[in-house]
Amino acid sequence: MFQQAISPDRHSHNTDFMVIAADRCKSIFRRTERELLRLSSGDKADAVHGFRTSTRRLQTLLEKLANSGGGKHKKLVKMLNRIRRSAGKVRDVDVQLQALRSFKVPQEPRRKTQLIQALLELRAQHEKKLRKLLKKDDIREIRKRMKRAAGSLQFDSGPDPLAVARQMLSTVDLSNVADEKTLHHYRIMVKRARYAAEFAQKSADSAKFLADLKKLQDALGNWHDWLTLTHTAVERLGTVNESSLVAALYNVTRGKFRVAVAAVSASKSQLISKQEIATVQRPKKKQVAEQRKSAAAA
Repeated sequence: MFQQAISPDRHSHNTDFMVIAADRCKSIFRRTERELLRLSSGDKADAVHGFRTSTRRLQTLLEKLANSGGGKHKKLVKMLNRIRRSAGKVRDVDVQLQALRSFKVPQEPRRKTQLIQALLELRAQHEKKLRKLLKKDDIREIRKRMKRAAGSLQFDSGPDPLAVARQMLSTVDLSNVADEKTLHHYRIMVKRARYAAEFAQKSADSAKFLADLKKLQDALGNWHDWLTLTHTAVERLGTVNESSLVAALYNVTRGKFRVAVAAVSASKSQLISKQEIATVQRPKKKQVAEQRKSAAAA
């Protein structure tokens, strides 16, 4: 649908100096459309995850990298985000189920079964709400807007995706990396920075940067998945003093937390320049406000 929609450079005869990979930009429109259609035809876990990530990547492209400006595509982003947030609730439950089923412990097997059943019921509720958002008319409108957006984008003078990604990372205050809220904020920003960096032209620098981000994202994501499961277990089963299963989950989560903290500490000098780290350690009030706003919208 979008193969001929985007021109990599309408004004320059030499595309060797382009910092944005036009083919990657084309593919994210195709992928988002494909995942939207796949999501509307079923509720498979990989379809939910695929739609969420492709939508985030498209949003990053439209708002951070396209020189046409993301403002003219606000309606498209809003429509996609409405579905994405609903799909995110389904995905969160899927991740918790996966973690819980992989958790081989002898403590309270019946309670573990009860928790799995409660999560399955919660997933069914979220899935039902998601189904209501996938109306044929809305999907048709989204596809139309995506086609229009794809045709309007130009990348001959767009920003460097790697510079954008590094700037995004620098907005998070890492002076207290062992704080859970800080780690959560940084987890979100690492994902978004990776999405931006993926639009860069292939090079040794971009490959190394993306590999570092992926490693960091895995450590942060793994911690957050178990943290979410532990919170759910506390809500359903009680505190560590009331449930040995919750206590076991808590211990695993603390271990994942230490791994995540170590990964962030080790990556600061690799992902952000010294000048940017100094800025991070002395955040402006506006940066802190934006950081909280980003976490709330995730």
